[in-house]
Amino acid sequence: MKNLMNSAILLFAIFFISANDVNAQGVDPEFVKVTLERADKIVQNLAISDEQQAERVKQTIAKQYRDLSSLHDKQAGRRNAEKNALKVHPEKWEKKSKSLAKKADKEHVKLKKSFLAKLKKDLNEEQIIEVKNGLTYHVAPNTYQVYLEMLPDLNAEQKDFVKKNLEEAREHAFMAGSSKDKHGWFGKYKGRINNYLASEGYNLKEASEVMEAKMREKSQ
Repeated sequence: MKNLMNSAILLFAIFFISANDVNAQGVDPEFVKVTLERADKIVQNLAISDEQQAERVKQTIAKQYRDLSSLHDKQAGRRNAEKNALKVHPEKWEKKSKSLAKKADKEHVKLKKSFLAKLKKDLNEEQIIEVKNGLTYHVAPNTYQVYLEMLPDLNAEQKDFVKKNLEEAREHAFMAGSSKDKHGWFGKYKGRINNYLASEGYNLKEASEVMEAKMREKSQ
């Protein structure tokens, strides 16, 4: 009974703190609901048996969604304001644009470090990677598997290149503010991977067509 009471108190405290934090930020309750639902889907794949731990992680991920959205809105507003103010001085805007980009990078690094530090209190490295995959639609592991199936004779060095580049793309993508931007990072790194594989003598177009033909045969 005492353990049940302690669990209830902790869950209430988490909810109360989260609710106060949301109210203080003036966040749309519907958006809060969406972020919690997204976070819950990610947590379901982490195999956390402790309900209190799972709830803490869910709240951390949900808040990260909201913090990222808030940060990108603030950065976009700041950029638009400066651009409008300097529209008659394009040479000044170019310099200011670079300055704003550097400031945005620092803000992203700060938020990223804070988010990962919170996750490390409850999760191991493998689980944190799964969180990053959840935040990026599992593009990294899924794409890696596609390369392996499309090019079954890749050697260890080539596989390592593909995997490391997809992981690097994920490091950028999980801090992106929109689905388009997340996929944009993977698109950039897949271009790098494809150029590398082409230089290694692989015909990606032909390999892709062969793989698609095999998939059509299986579906039939």
